[in-house]
Amino acid sequence: MEGSAAAGAGGAGVEEKVLSRDPATGDVTRLLRFARGVRTAETIAHDFWEEVFILEGSLVDLGLGRTFTAGMYACRPPGMKHGPYESPEGALLFETRYSRP
Repeated sequence: MEGSAAAGAGGAGVEEKVLSRDPATGDVTRLLRFARGVRTAETIAHDFWEEVFILEGSLVDLGLGRTFTAGMYACRPPGMKHGPYESPEGALLFETRYSRP
């Protein structure tokens, strides 16, 4: 995986591997890895749908005060606030981002 400003959660220790991207719509499917001990600083909200499945590890949504672990799924509609995040043990996520007409 490679680091990318497009990782959304962003910052050092957050890497993405884009699996597919539709240049016409901007829809993306990717893997997102949080290194052990990563802590992000920003609350995120965006104008697209986002679905996330945690494959490995865990992620703490500091804004919600909830821990999400391997096997858990989230669907975030446009405008939903999430983060900042902390990942004490690291995490690997499968994520899709898409727009609806």
